[in-house]
Amino acid sequence: MNQEWFEMRDIRRKSFGKSVWIPLRAVLSKEKKGRYGYEGYKEDFFGNGSIAVPNDKVAEAKKLGWMDIGISHNHSGWVDDGKYIPAEVYRDYGGEFEGVHLVLDQMSQDDGPNVWHLNQDLVVTLGLKREGNSWVCPNDGYVEVARLELSENNKPVLLEIKSQYLKDYLCARDMALYMTHYFNRDTILSDASHIVWEDGNNRYEDELDRWEGRVAEIHEGGNPFGGKMAVFHVARTDVDETDDVPDISGIPTDENTHGESWEREFEGRKLYRVSGELWRNEVILPGAISPKVRGDETQPTTFFVVDAEGNKSCGRDLIDSGKWVWFKSEVIMALCHRRGSHLSFHTAQTGSVSCSHDYGVHFGVNELGLINVYAKDIGLLPEWQQQIWAGYNITPEGGVSNELLASQVKAEPADTKAPEEFLGKGIELVNKLAMEKLNIQIFREHDAIPQLIEKTHRFRAVDEQSFFALAKDLARLIADSLDAQAMQTIVTPPKKEKWGSLKSLENLLASKYDRELVRKITSSLVGVYELRHADAHLPSSKIEEAFKLIEIDRAAPFVYQGFQMLHHVVSSLFGIAEGLEKWK
Repeated sequence: MNQEWFEMRDIRRKSFGKSVWIPLRAVLSKEKKGRYGYEGYKEDFFGNGSIAVPNDKVAEAKKLGWMDIGISHNHSGWVDDGKYIPAEVYRDYGGEFEGVHLVLDQMSQDDGPNVWHLNQDLVVTLGLKREGNSWVCPNDGYVEVARLELSENNKPVLLEIKSQYLKDYLCARDMALYMTHYFNRDTILSDASHIVWEDGNNRYEDELDRWEGRVAEIHEGGNPFGGKMAVFHVARTDVDETDDVPDISGIPTDENTHGESWEREFEGRKLYRVSGELWRNEVILPGAISPKVRGDETQPTTFFVVDAEGNKSCGRDLIDSGKWVWFKSEVIMALCHRRGSHLSFHTAQTGSVSCSHDYGVHFGVNELGLINVYAKDIGLLPEWQQQIWAGYNITPEGGVSNELLASQVKAEPADTKAPEEFLGKGIELVNKLAMEKLNIQIFREHDAIPQLIEKTHRFRAVDEQSFFALAKDLARLIADSLDAQAMQTIVTPPKKEKWGSLKSLENLLASKYDRELVRKITSSLVGVYELRHADAHLPSSKIEEAFKLIEIDRAAPFVYQGFQMLHHVVSSLFGIAEGLEKWK
């Protein structure tokens, strides 16, 4: 290791006040290899302790150092002069200064590792949820806010928090974070001639830092080179070991003790221990505002096109604008991909979408397949959600969805239904009736079916390839789930003839009803099955034939093509259900 590594200029140049992640507690060996006292040993250690302190007490906090709030202290409630002190409270030895531990180190009462707890007030106030070794914020799209790092033997070594959330919390509490760090870089070398500190020692100190470097001669094994150790041995002579109950309660004296001493010289080849140590105290100031905890208003950073001229308004100004805003249909997928998202439909062309719990937005689909939302609903969203919507905002075109206007202006919601809401219901109904009438299930049950149904909606179809991908999932949901074997127990194929799942369904229904009628009912299912291969260079004539079977308008926006495909598939399911219901 060169001399600069021990002098830690890379560390001394940095400040956690500018970091995205701020450590609240650390006992971290960033690198450790070899055996102490032997050539090749190397350790790079970082320790950190911290407390939250009132802003008007920061000057007093600066009197505290590594030994006061570092890693040598475990945390527990205790009683001082008859007064109970909670575990989260830091009190100095004089009892005159108090702070708050944002991480509590609970000592293990067995052979397990200590447990670090993130301060519960911080967790509850920021709305955090622990998942494994992370704390996430569901209200902010499950962003990771705090994280715990464990060593290989599951000991906690680092707990850090995202600066944005910490400073917001500190601002609301009118507090700052006082941190004390200890860095140590330590090696055992056979030659330390490249370290040129005078007399093997160096020192640097300023307002923040105290750094010390030293080179020490040692024997292999770690003992001081040329040093000795003194050994003292003292034994009691006044105890009868044959007594049933020996007693050594008497005070040791020269008469009842025997002692001897000797020296031992350390041995082993000469090595060098080179180390650099840095003690640093740092203050993390609170944020200027607290939008998350205190609800402070922030300057808007997200803007939306609100008219045909391209004029823009910030989210705050949308609230009282009395207008609608337009978005590309891709925005629905951008929202639905996020954890905690939800998509549902109210009518055929209106619904509700959210990318986080409790933030559903009422939307409509206009004749061009664009998404309309009443501007106020966007303006009331958190800024981070507005940013997602803004990425798909466009100039008004195609008017506002008729069904959205019917609901929001006329207060007379359209009497139409979205096929997405009936896809799963149709499959369940077919199985229910098949069991009642034929004692079989036409669709096989599978754990993946509910998830597949949930993601099967028109907004996946934004271009040709994504439309074909939607068709493929529909085929998996319908054709691939048909239980041909069960259906063939009712209508058996001729010898040496094999029926696929759709053919088995057709022949089952055709055993009771006109085959042309059955084919008309199931044609959309056949068309979807054919389209599953469209992205694998299916001849264009086959593709066009499949579209005709489903009765899709190829000139319509892709969102509407997806809607039409779903509509006809759901109609087929309920047509099959009707046939089963009338089965005698």
